[in-house]
Amino acid sequence: MRVVIIGAGVAGCVMARRLSLLDGAEVTCLERVSADDHSQAGTGLNIGPNAVKALRAVDPELTERITKASFPWRNWRISLTDGTVLFDLPLYEVAEGPGWRIRWSELYRVLREAAGASVSYGCEITTISRDAADPRKTRVAWMQGGKQFRLDGVDLLIAGDGRYSSVRRTMSGEVAVRQVGVAISRVLVPDMSNGLIDDYEQWFNGPNRLLSFRVPPNHIYIACAFPIPPQADIPQHLKTAEALRAAYTPPHGAPSAQARWMIDTVCANVHDTHWARMQEHDILYRAADSNVLYLGDAAHGMVPTLGQGATQAIEDAANAAALIARRHGDGQRNVADWLKDIEALRKERLRFVMEFSLEATDTMLAGADPVKGTRQKTGAPFRNRLAALYRNVGPLLERTEEEMRQ
Repeated sequence: MRVVIIGAGVAGCVMARRLSLLDGAEVTCLERVSADDHSQAGTGLNIGPNAVKALRAVDPELTERITKASFPWRNWRISLTDGTVLFDLPLYEVAEGPGWRIRWSELYRVLREAAGASVSYGCEITTISRDAADPRKTRVAWMQGGKQFRLDGVDLLIAGDGRYSSVRRTMSGEVAVRQVGVAISRVLVPDMSNGLIDDYEQWFNGPNRLLSFRVPPNHIYIACAFPIPPQADIPQHLKTAEALRAAYTPPHGAPSAQARWMIDTVCANVHDTHWARMQEHDILYRAADSNVLYLGDAAHGMVPTLGQGATQAIEDAANAAALIARRHGDGQRNVADWLKDIEALRKERLRFVMEFSLEATDTMLAGADPVKGTRQKTGAPFRNRLAALYRNVGPLLERTEEEMRQ
């Protein structure tokens, strides 16, 4: 069986590592960047307890590697920038264990080292098309080191190439994007907070939100968010130090020590800040009439409010890898049936995750009351949904984990 994976990201590396263990599987993972380009990738991210649980069910060794490279995410606190605490939740109350706090660069390093020789770097995809001999299969061509390569008769093509997936665009058409009406920034800085910032916290001044947490080895991730018209670009004047200071400084009284440090740090690093608009797109796990599987952001771009982007990429890959391994081991080699089963396994779960994430964005929208909205999150309805998010990774993984323990 010939498998090609486009993108050595979160889902791509997990799939490459697991599918390489299948008897008779020829797995090729094609990554655009060079082998060491991950060293400067991205900023920081929090990964939910559900991803840890899902990955542990299929790959305990990789789970342990990521755990060693990260700090545990054990608590979620929400305050106003004047220091008033609105929400303070130990994750053990809604999850079976902690999540992870890690730099993107470290996550990529661990995943790519674990995926090993199955990943080829510096690959520029030139052609993705249906195979001439069998339209359910695909054909992939790429340039690497100045040479042209091609694989025909690909039995399973996996797109792990992100929110702007060229595979999905080629095989299933343009993706309709929905803007939410929130601007978000990201920056990673050395930890000079003298202990003010540690585990996952958020601070509001009106609908303007700061988010921050510490990541190894000694850095702090900070994200700013504030409302904008849904279809508008982020105005340049709102990205300035003056505008950001005004957005997060409480109108009556001084900011807390934590908020003051973050405001000063954000303003001092405006030129190194990455900006984006919160957006989402429809769920799609497989291409019509061909053996193409979409995973992670290629399958479901979602808002980052509940930290489920990379988290769901891991959930996707763990579920897909477990199902494929089970079907392959049982001698069921019809790839089209695998993809239908993966879609059935994941689609409703992702619909819940995306809807919950979007609803949880309510406190960042124009005209929002973050005090009222956050205090509603202390009630049973929100906590019960959070428990479902963090604990219910799917019956197949529950069964797989139980079998691994026996």
